[in-house]
Amino acid sequence: MENGLVSITLSVPAGEVIGIQYNGIQNLLEANKLDNRGYWDIVWQHPESRENIIDKMEGTNCRVIMEDESQVEISFTRTFDDSADKRHVPLNIDKRFILLRGSCGFYSYGIFERLEGWPDVDLIQGRIVFKLDEKLFTYMAISDERQRIMPTPEDREKGQPLAYPEAVLLTDPSNSFLRGEVDDKYQYSCDNNKCWVHGWICPNPATGFWMITPNIEFKTAGPVKQDLTSHVGPTVLSMFFSTHYAGESLEISFRNGEPWKKVFGPVMIYLNSVSQDDDPLKLWADAKGQMLLEGESWPYDFVLSEDYPFAHQRGRVGGRLLVQDSYISESLITGNSAYVGLAAPGEAGSWQTENKGYQFWTQADEEGYFVIKNIRPGNYSLYAWVPGFLGDYKYENYIIITPGSRIVVGNLVYQPPRYGPTLWEIGIPERTALEFFIPDPNPKLLNQLYSVDQAQKYRQYGLWDRYTELYPTQDLVFTVGVDNYQTDWFFAHVTRLSGNHYVPTTWTIVFDLQLTDASAIYMLQLALASACEAELQVRINNPDPGALYFTTNLIGKDNSIARHGIHGLYWLYYIQVPGTLLTNGTNSIFLTQTRGGLPWRGVMYDYIRLEGPPPNS
Repeated sequence: MENGLVSITLSVPAGEVIGIQYNGIQNLLEANKLDNRGYWDIVWQHPESRENIIDKMEGTNCRVIMEDESQVEISFTRTFDDSADKRHVPLNIDKRFILLRGSCGFYSYGIFERLEGWPDVDLIQGRIVFKLDEKLFTYMAISDERQRIMPTPEDREKGQPLAYPEAVLLTDPSNSFLRGEVDDKYQYSCDNNKCWVHGWICPNPATGFWMITPNIEFKTAGPVKQDLTSHVGPTVLSMFFSTHYAGESLEISFRNGEPWKKVFGPVMIYLNSVSQDDDPLKLWADAKGQMLLEGESWPYDFVLSEDYPFAHQRGRVGGRLLVQDSYISESLITGNSAYVGLAAPGEAGSWQTENKGYQFWTQADEEGYFVIKNIRPGNYSLYAWVPGFLGDYKYENYIIITPGSRIVVGNLVYQPPRYGPTLWEIGIPERTALEFFIPDPNPKLLNQLYSVDQAQKYRQYGLWDRYTELYPTQDLVFTVGVDNYQTDWFFAHVTRLSGNHYVPTTWTIVFDLQLTDASAIYMLQLALASACEAELQVRINNPDPGALYFTTNLIGKDNSIARHGIHGLYWLYYIQVPGTLLTNGTNSIFLTQTRGGLPWRGVMYDYIRLEGPPPNS
């Protein structure tokens, strides 16, 4: 496919990108195997074996959908055959590529389909991958703050492996400036609602290669799901679904012959260039501008699959979200910056693990008004959560979208979890651990990017071991009214290294109460921003193991601590505390993370609040 600006060479019938010619460069892609340059792939499992199988979804048929002066669209398909290769995922695959006249780049999207009665399957990860020529592309950009010269694959191979394969200490890099730094692809992850454009720059000739995601309706698990972007290779990804930062709860599982069909994309692969006299970093600014144009053009009017509805075939929903918490205000509170979205019907908060359908999200303005646009026809629940308030909202009625529908839901009132007046609180209820104390990294294990960008210091490698250095023999004790959670509450409740073993840890919250009512019930609201192979136990005024009052049991596999995330999945617990367990004067709550053995087993807290009995209770 070529349009005078760019030429794309595709293998037939496999449908893999083997060549991209642009700006006088014969091929932007790595000169490796033809099937390892630009491709779709999926990781899946047979439920009975749980073995990861990688399927590059090579097509068996090629068909030109359209070819005229303005547009080319090509389809590469593979129809599932149960008697064929057992390593083929049980899906019908249709990979599409689009080139438009006058466009510096091209588009790709895929249609995955299961027919009723097909075999059980678990889908782990689905993505598009591009591997660029490492001799050309040396500078990577994820955001305004996250961009840098990158090491090469050879630099990693010569480096020192760290605690897991993705993390390597660069000991003899080709660029001496990088010596002593840590490289780990998870340091460049991004939330869905912030991952609109990322890619690489070649300084000579000045050329950019960018992955633009114009909309996230086809991504799983909502706006704050984290995933990979670009990393050493040079590699550029578009992650459609994965279990990263969530674990098995985001495997897309099909049982009992369940049918399914979903369109992933389109995404745009954007190419740009500037003259040799210009600053190559202008390519990033231009890519951001193109990203805005692509977002404004969504839904595209040139996609030819009947499974992709155009703008006039979609609907919209508008309204206003208000919050009612009489312990904060006698009046209704505006849902300032609330996340409001549509996803498959389920319980409140189920959107964060919903992975088979489409999701549509927006953020409300300062007054709580919201409009969700370009919604595919279907049956949805309306969900929301409000920064600064606990819990999840779900609208009581289903939202049924038909082509052209315009639905106004009016004023919606969310009543967040609240039992009684706040006695004390730790943190801010906004689903991350960002407000807590994040230590400086080991100076021998730095990524210099995050030494400059202190706001994302949590992405440094090995912060879990800083806990042991800060608390070598005794665990964290936080005194309410004396200590400050920004400086005295470690961002992750992790294990501590004792000798050669990582052991469980117990944190203590010390607080004073006056006029305790032994006949009343108090409420401990406990919100977690992440959990990985953890069990959090709560004891009140007695640290003895036999005095266990509450346990989460074993929860979480989001691995956010190891993968430099500041959040994973959200957990919320309401723990009733009888007044008989509390005393007038000094009290202590003991929080024990019981699972040891690994440095990154633990939880991140979002927010903790102790509430007193309601008045007149």
